[in-house]
Amino acid sequence: MPNARSTRYRSPVSFGMGGVPLGNEFKVVTDKIAYATLEAAWDAGVRYYDTSPWYGLGLCERRFGAFLHSKTRRDYTLSSKVGKLLKASPRNRARDYFPFTPSPNDVVFDYTADGVRRSIEDSLQRLGVDSLDIVFVHDLSPDNPYLPTPWEQQFQIACKGAFPALTRMREEGTIKAWGLGVNCPEPILKALEASDPDVCLLARQYSLIDHKNALDNVFPAARARGMSFVVGSSLNAGFISGSPRYNYGKDNYRIPPAVIRKRNELRAVADRHGVDLRIAALQFSAAPDVVSALLVGAASAEQIVADYSAMQAGNPAEFWAELKARRLIEVSAPTPP
Repeated sequence: MPNARSTRYRSPVSFGMGGVPLGNEFKVVTDKIAYATLEAAWDAGVRYYDTSPWYGLGLCERRFGAFLHSKTRRDYTLSSKVGKLLKASPRNRARDYFPFTPSPNDVVFDYTADGVRRSIEDSLQRLGVDSLDIVFVHDLSPDNPYLPTPWEQQFQIACKGAFPALTRMREEGTIKAWGLGVNCPEPILKALEASDPDVCLLARQYSLIDHKNALDNVFPAARARGMSFVVGSSLNAGFISGSPRYNYGKDNYRIPPAVIRKRNELRAVADRHGVDLRIAALQFSAAPDVVSALLVGAASAEQIVADYSAMQAGNPAEFWAELKARRLIEVSAPTPP
């Protein structure tokens, strides 16, 4: 097992804006609304922005870049992803992945060292900036239905290619940190054994709805290695706020009945205590010591300002105590002060 480093990078900013909605994943978001959302986020004080070539197959990176390239680069933290290269084609299949995107691109999965370097160069051009702070190896996970071969084979390619390449880039100062951005825990645990990641993005692994495995298995392994997490799953892709989808993934509109029941029970307790469940969900996901930042996607100015403001609100200790007493959250789960 690689040795832990005592000086691992942690995001200096604890709240960030996730880019999935501005890639038109769920609906059409116009350029006007997208730029107004980014402007509102900046004006509210948001200084961490997370994007990916995957989000709208280039659309999100171009929108983030059109806004951020005029800002002073040292004033904000920026992360993007690698593992998927974009290639423009007049006969592209972009709408097979994202029905609402105007992208002209096809996607090619590539977890090799050359693929990682090419991906970062392409992202920097779309973003119009000269550097990324954090790079996440994206969707190298058993739940990804689009991988060209079984995920274990792709993981081995990354072990020989992407992981050492990113480690060299970190050592050279090209990036500050790298890790995985995945939906499932298995790749993170394997990466901790095989390589030297700094920070991983939990895309659907730590929320009021689902957090036991992270608490029992993933967090202790990361803590032992000094690794931190960026959590992007606090609202389960909007489910906790009432969305008809649950988490990110191909079948996210097939919601298990047990998950719906749990949301209803959480709402009932929140109502008794006069608590906004959305606010509570955001604060809950940010509470563990191994969480360095929280990412929340937004498709409007009002939404990102409300989410950012939520982190400054308070909730009664009795609310958290009742959730634990009813076993709606794990007794060992950290809760906000």
